[in-house]
Amino acid sequence: MKKKPRRTRRPIAAPATPAKKNLLDSLGVSEVDYKDISRLRTFISDRGKIRSRRVTGLTVQQQRQIATAIKNAREMALLPYPASRPQ
Repeated sequence: MKKKPRRTRRPIAAPATPAKKNLLDSLGVSEVDYKDISRLRTFISDRGKIRSRRVTGLTVQQQRQIATAIKNAREMALLPYPASRPQ
């Protein structure tokens, strides 16, 4: 009986994209304030939607703080609500 040739494993490839930098840690911010509009705008898309954690590179707790602050700022009319799609 003939033996089958052994298959070698492929080398594990490095991640395609580098790890995201945590923006709040790089700015030195411990708590997020809803009145700090210029900082909150970095976490909002051009349509007014809150950017996801994958995009911003925030931790779960920081993303929750940002989302709460953005929602409070929207209630106070400091930030816009998400724009509806043009029809």
